[in-house]
Amino acid sequence: MTIQSLGVGSGLALDDLVQQLLEAERAPKDARLNEKEERIEAEISGLGQIKSKLSAFEDSVDELRSDADINGREPTISNPSEDDDVLSAEASNSALRGSYEITVEQLASGSRITTDDGAFTSSTDAVLSTGAGSLTFDVGGSDSFTIDVTAGMTLTELREAINNADDNFGVTANIIDTGTSAGPRLVYSSSETGEGNDLVITNDTGAAELDRLSTTGGTGNISAANIQSAQNAIAYIDGIEVQSESNEFENTIQNVSFEVNEVSPKDANGDLLATTLDIGYDKEGLEEKIRAFVENYNSLIDEIDTLTRYGESELEEDGALAGDSLLRGIQTTMANIVGGNVSASALGGLFQVGIEFNDDGKLEIGTTDFGLGTGEDRLEDALEDNFDEIAKLFTDENEGIATRLYEFADEYTSYGGLISLREQTAKDNREELYDERETLELRMQSYEDTLRGKYLNLDQTVAQLNQTSSALLASLG
Repeated sequence: MTIQSLGVGSGLALDDLVQQLLEAERAPKDARLNEKEERIEAEISGLGQIKSKLSAFEDSVDELRSDADINGREPTISNPSEDDDVLSAEASNSALRGSYEITVEQLASGSRITTDDGAFTSSTDAVLSTGAGSLTFDVGGSDSFTIDVTAGMTLTELREAINNADDNFGVTANIIDTGTSAGPRLVYSSSETGEGNDLVITNDTGAAELDRLSTTGGTGNISAANIQSAQNAIAYIDGIEVQSESNEFENTIQNVSFEVNEVSPKDANGDLLATTLDIGYDKEGLEEKIRAFVENYNSLIDEIDTLTRYGESELEEDGALAGDSLLRGIQTTMANIVGGNVSASALGGLFQVGIEFNDDGKLEIGTTDFGLGTGEDRLEDALEDNFDEIAKLFTDENEGIATRLYEFADEYTSYGGLISLREQTAKDNREELYDERETLELRMQSYEDTLRGKYLNLDQTVAQLNQTSSALLASLG
């Protein structure tokens, strides 16, 4: 920019005049660019807002369309008393409704083996005086591990060797000090439950001293009275005996599994008291999902309405994307999907579960009865009479409403989606605007140079005239 102090020679306010002319030239162009920038920034902001809101809605319908438990069953357990915890249960979505009386006679357990009375006098007794030997622990021939026993190893050291063995499959050893002539007794417990899964302890080398620690492999092994075999869990379902190797009963009732936690309590006559297991529909859970869907849909529609509205007066600003056809298209297509027919479900559409459009274009579960029952009535009837069909309305892979809404939303929110493309176009326009501002600055600089050159000549001419005038007046005295 040329630096020149105008008006010094002529005494005229030429510098102010240049500034006024520059402002007059710049003002309309700045106003146009500012208005354009405000519009572009509003568009970018609005597109970001709707993309974020639509992405959140997409996530919610994604959860709904892939929710394996949308038509879940709800097991309800009624124990004989609040102090009892006889069993817990789970049911798959294909389980049939029903009620069952269950009593638990016996829990599943693993083998428990205890060394004989008087086998040891102290936990520091050596289990093997001389030489070496080994004990092998085996269940059913499938799982086994071996402990090497060296001369002088104490009962306590043997216990630790068993418990810390790397390949121990679930055998726990402990010492109970009786405080009597029976002396300390080593107790083996196996976690392998179920009939036939008995723990066998073999004295591999036949060293006589190891017989007192084993169930086989010698002549003086642990007596049968101190060997408790593994056993099944035993329960009765409506009087029918059922057994399981573990405390879990899988599909004993079709598509239902339950785990027994304790033996059933008994009445005054010694009879087992039943626990009631009811398999019903999880109506409350499904109703919550339906109401959450309505809420999420309406939240998105509110955002679209806010962004696309026109101010009702000059004092009320328009939305950032007032009248935008892209957003109106989103709203229209979503309404068509939500209000459409789903032939995969016997219910046909969301109207049959009480969901309808109100005058504002949002969803509601209506309370007004127009001869077909209120929305609340239809929802209650669907949950009671067509529970499994509700899931098809949302999750059918071809026609499900949640499935179609997710696919539609993804067209807009994905990296190459329609909103992303609009955002990129708006950002490109913003870059062009920056170029326009730079061009304007260059033009204004050139214009200022021109003005200053013009008024500099004027200033100099007037100054010369003033000097001539002063000289004439001086000579005329």
